[in-house]
Amino acid sequence: MNILILGGGGREHALAWAIRQNPKCDRLIVAPGNAGIMAVARCAELAITDGAAVVAFCEEHAIDLVVIGPEAPLAAGVADALRAAGISVFGPNRAAAMLEASKSFTKEICDACGAPTAAWARFTDAAAAHEYVAAQGAPIVVKADGLAAGKGVTVAMTVTDAQAAIDAALGGAFGEAGAEVVIEEFMEGEEASFFVLCDGATCLPIGTAQDHKRVGEGDTGPNTGGMGAYSPAPVLTEAIQRQVMAEIVEPTVAEMARRGTPFQGVLYAGLMIADGRARLVEYNVRFGDPEAQVLMMRLGAQALDLIQACADGRLAETPVIWAGDHALTVVLAAQGYPGNYMKGSQIKGLDRVPETSHQMLFHAGTTERDGQIIATGGRVLAATGRGATLAQARERAYALAQAVDWPEGFYRRDIGWRAL
Repeated sequence: MNILILGGGGREHALAWAIRQNPKCDRLIVAPGNAGIMAVARCAELAITDGAAVVAFCEEHAIDLVVIGPEAPLAAGVADALRAAGISVFGPNRAAAMLEASKSFTKEICDACGAPTAAWARFTDAAAAHEYVAAQGAPIVVKADGLAAGKGVTVAMTVTDAQAAIDAALGGAFGEAGAEVVIEEFMEGEEASFFVLCDGATCLPIGTAQDHKRVGEGDTGPNTGGMGAYSPAPVLTEAIQRQVMAEIVEPTVAEMARRGTPFQGVLYAGLMIADGRARLVEYNVRFGDPEAQVLMMRLGAQALDLIQACADGRLAETPVIWAGDHALTVVLAAQGYPGNYMKGSQIKGLDRVPETSHQMLFHAGTTERDGQIIATGGRVLAATGRGATLAQARERAYALAQAVDWPEGFYRRDIGWRAL
C-alpha cells in the first residue's frame, strides 16, 4: 500500500521508521519530512493544513492511507476532507480534535462524563480572571485555551506570576489561542502519558511513557516541548491503567460519540498521579514528541497494522503485542533553547551513528544542504535506545548522543532518573 505521513519532526521520523518495516508498506511519502526521514521515505513539499491540497496530492499519487502527525492539520479539518474524498486516514476530524484545540472544551467533556480532572474556570476578561486568582491563591495553572505550540501553559507559583500570565495571554501573546484563558487548580503528583487508539467505538491501550519537560537536569528550568522520554512508565501500574480506561478514556469517548463526533485516532492522555489514582491534565489528539520515538521503537512494524485497523474501524479484532522491553530517548537541542537559539549550524559525526532495531537517531529539526546536515529547529535530534531493561536502553541512547559531533547543541544527562 501507498502511505502518506503529514509532518516533519521527530514524531514523524519515528512513525516513518516503524511503518517502513512493515511489508505492507510499498511506497512511503512524508510531507514535508526532514533530513533523517529522507533515508526511509520520499519527502514532498505540500501545504499540510490545506485539506483540498492534501486530497489532490493523494489522488495524484494513489495514496491508500494518510497518517496525520501534528495537531495543526487535525485542527484545520484535513481528516474531514480526506474522509469526504473516500481516503483512509488516521486522525480525528476537526470536531473531535477540539479535545486538544480547546482546553475549555475538554473540561466541559470531563464535567459531562464525570472524568476526574482539576477544578477550573474560564475567562475572556482580565479583571475577572485576576479576581478569581486572588481568591484561589497560588500555586495555580493558567492556560491559553487554544493551540499555542506548547507555549500557552504557565504553572504559576505566585499570584503575581499568574496575573502576568493572564495579561500575556489575553493581551495577545498567543494570538487567537489566548483570546480565552482557562485557570485550573494546581495538581500535585507525578505526570505520565497514556496512549490509546480509538476507532469511534473500541478503545485499545497501546503504551505508556514519561517525558522530561524542563530544560535543565533534575527537572529544573523553563518548560520545553520535551527533552527526553522513556517507556513504559513505571508509575502507570496496571491498576491505574484500568482506572484511567474506566473513569477517563472510555467515558470521554462515549461522550464524544453521544454528541455525534466519535473520536477516531490516537488519544494521548496526560495524567497526574497521586495516591494511586490518576486525574486528567489534558488530552492531545496525536502522538507526543518525544514520546512517539520510544513508543515506535517498541512497537516496530506492528505500528502500521494498529494504525490501519484504527483507520478502518477494526480495533476490536486487533491485538497489541508487547515485548517486555524498554526504550529511552534523549533530545539534542540547539544551545539557547527554549529561548532564542541559533539555526544553521552543521551537525557532524552522523556517519558514525548506528541505526538498528535497538538504536536509532531520529531527526526532528534538520535539513540537508549541499550534502551537509543542518540544524533548523530548537529540538533537533532524538537519540533513542531500546533494551531489556531501562538502564540498558538508557546506555544505548546516550552512546548515540555522544557520537554526534555538534558543539552548538546540548542534551540533558539524566533522562530517566525518576525510574532509575
